Amino acid sequence: MKQRLLIATTNKGKLRELRQILDASQFELSTLSDFQTVTAVPETGATFAENACLKATGYAIQTDALTLADDSGLEIDALGKAPGVRSARFLREAASYDERNRRILEQLQDHVNRTARFVCVIAIAAPDGRLLHGSTGICEGRIAPSARGTLGFGYDPIFIPNGYDLTFGELPTQLKNRISHRARAIESAHQFLLSLTASSAAG
Repeated sequence: MKQRLLIATTNKGKLRELRQILDASQFELSTLSDFQTVTAVPETGATFAENACLKATGYAIQTDALTLADDSGLEIDALGKAPGVRSARFLREAASYDERNRRILEQLQDHVNRTARFVCVIAIAAPDGRLLHGSTGICEGRIAPSARGTLGFGYDPIFIPNGYDLTFGELPTQLKNRISHRARAIESAHQFLLSLTASSAAG
C-alpha cells in the first residue's frame, strides 16, 4: 500500500516540479486542493527554513497527513540577497513574475556584480506535526541581462545557473530538474521518504 504524502503548496510550478522529481510510484500524492477545510499557514519566518517548517507542521496538523513543504527563493548579492524570503511577495502580492523580473533587471542595470543563487529548503512533518526531516538545496548562478525563455516559472527566465549559458527558462525541464535548487533539496528528502516506506513495509 502506498504511503500518502501531502505536498503543501498551491504554487502550480512548484507542484509540477516536485511531482516530476518525486517517485510517484512510491507515494500517493495529494495537494492542498484535496483538503477543503485547510486554512493558509502564514509565512512569517525570517528564513527559508523557518517558513518551510511552519508550513510542514501547520498543514500536517490540519490534514493529519505526512506533509512535505518547501520554501524557496532567489538571492541576489548586489541587492543585499533580496528578494530572498520575500521572493513570492516581491513588489506586491498581486505582481506578476514578469513585473518582478523587469524590476530586478532595472535594479541591476548599473551593477557589474550579477551573482545570485536559488535556495530551497524542504521540511517533512508527521501527521501530528512533529518535524521529521529537513534539507537544503542551493543552485549558484547569475542574473541574465534580459529575461529569456518560456520554460519553468517565476524567476527562471532571468537566472543562469553556473556552468551554463542558458537561463532556467531556456534549459530543458529534465536538465533543470537534475541541477536545480529544488532537485538538490528533494534528493535528500526523497531518500528519507523512501526509508520511511521501507520501515513501514518491514514493520
